[in-house]
Amino acid sequence: MVTKDQRRRQLARDKFERQHERRVQAQRKTVRRNAVVAAVLAVVLAAGATAWAAGAFSPDAKKDDAASADASPTPAEPSKAPDPCTKPAEGSPGTEQWKKEPAVTVDTAAKYTLALQTTCGDIALDLDAKNAPHTVNSFAFLAGKGYFDHTKCHRLTTSGIYVLQCGDPTGQGTGGPGYTIPDENLKAKEIAGGTYPAGTVAMANTGQAHTGGSQFFLVYKDSPLPPNYTPFGTISAAGMKVLDKISAAGESTGAGDGAPNATVVINKATVGKS
Repeated sequence: MVTKDQRRRQLARDKFERQHERRVQAQRKTVRRNAVVAAVLAVVLAAGATAWAAGAFSPDAKKDDAASADASPTPAEPSKAPDPCTKPAEGSPGTEQWKKEPAVTVDTAAKYTLALQTTCGDIALDLDAKNAPHTVNSFAFLAGKGYFDHTKCHRLTTSGIYVLQCGDPTGQGTGGPGYTIPDENLKAKEIAGGTYPAGTVAMANTGQAHTGGSQFFLVYKDSPLPPNYTPFGTISAAGMKVLDKISAAGESTGAGDGAPNATVVINKATVGKS
């Protein structure tokens, strides 16, 4: 007999896959549109100037779509909780893009940390270079370029699954660095049962294999998800308290999935080696 909890989890997974597919289709349309734009630019600037086009966006990381036990839930009223965070530091997200993944230079035997200085408090993460070298290497590269600085964490889910999603300079869930990285560490015992435990940091993707870019999600409460998203580190106890503060403020739609009410901006991201 299927329990209510099992039914809820299945509905969450089903909705998750449906919304993934819609976003993948939308991204393909974006790729085709960008190709047309690039072709037009090439014609207009054919007199010797260099035409540049951004190409396809890296993964739309709106991958952890929440669902409730009701397949067609009635949206609740948006939360009216006050913003618990401070004003962002002056500056704007960068726009630099790269054509290919940087060469892997991380020491897989060393310990790496990622320090996120946010408007809501500092979030420290221990990174797993041994089991996710491409991912940690990419984060070290991007952080060194200031790629994450002044970027907004654009998505909070508070129903079904419980994550804060960050890493997109556009703040819309469609941006990335211009390259993708391979999936890693998907057989980790921590996620083998179809749950990403609280305190996990993992990569977002389009729902297809090897489509991670710069977007990542921070799990603040155990979340039922298939093991398709590279887990590459853990969140410190102090960082979890910051996430609790952010989640308590709720999200903008009242339906359990939207922009966080808290103004979560990464003022500075730094990768360190110990």
